[in-house]
Amino acid sequence: MTLTSAARRVARLTGLAVRDARVVGTQHGYQHLMVTLAGGQRAFAKIADQDGPSAQDGPSVDSAGGPFEAEANGLSWLAEADAVPVPEVLAVTGTALVISMIPPGRATPSAAFEFGAGLARLHAAGAADFGAPWPGVIASLPLDNTPVDKTPADNAPADSTSPDWPRWYASRRLLPYLRLAVDSGALGRSDARLIESVTERIGSLAGTAEPPSRIHGDCWAGNVLWSGGQGWLIDPAAHGGHRETDLAMLALFGAPELDRILAGYNDTVPLAAGWRGRIPLHQLHPLLVHACLFGASYAKGSGPRRGRRSTPKGAA
Repeated sequence: MTLTSAARRVARLTGLAVRDARVVGTQHGYQHLMVTLAGGQRAFAKIADQDGPSAQDGPSVDSAGGPFEAEANGLSWLAEADAVPVPEVLAVTGTALVISMIPPGRATPSAAFEFGAGLARLHAAGAADFGAPWPGVIASLPLDNTPVDKTPADNAPADSTSPDWPRWYASRRLLPYLRLAVDSGALGRSDARLIESVTERIGSLAGTAEPPSRIHGDCWAGNVLWSGGQGWLIDPAAHGGHRETDLAMLALFGAPELDRILAGYNDTVPLAAGWRGRIPLHQLHPLLVHACLFGASYAKGSGPRRGRRSTPKGAA
């Protein structure tokens, strides 16, 4: 796909002329473009390499789901809470996503504190259930966002038959990626057995039950942009989940000003007792995802060590 054809697709989707476009990267088979639209509005676009029927439609969300639809659904859902700023979805099809451009900035202590407070308000906006009504995507892997019902499911932990977070997390986030990691050779049976033992005891590890929170779902430092004295959320894997998941992700790869983020969060909605001890439980899913994506070298090397190094020191 040429730059010219990609720019034409952006113009067709947004209904605005493209004054300037440049490729700024590629990921998962998509071109990333920085574009300037008529009127001077700047936008960021992800364009699949191949053209498809949906690429010729106007802004829409394909009910069949896909990575661009999942991202657009997540951004729109997070925006409804009016708690943390997110880019505006300008256009989406099965093969393209165009969002407003966030100019770069830097993290400051005051911005981090306000971001933490906003994240607490976002989580408090809640969700109808654990999961989401759209299929999810994280990196290049599918995410099953289907809520669990009150009947025991295959491979679900035996200590609960209610649709609570521990059961949902084990069934939808841990076991599927554990199987994929084992099948690909990224994890051996002894490692797999350790993780299986966590799912068997997850009810006792997860802490006091909480209602579904409206979470970003992939809230590592790279998905928080600092601009205009605020932290902006991008590239979500949004769903109804546990609020500690987003905080554990921020810690996993070392978010800037993490202590101030935690202070702002805890001042707005206090964290539950013992949350620090549950950080490794919430980090287990992203570490499994990385093992699936990057193989045995990640599973046996830098991933787990990073998780241990980045334990936050902020709110109690």
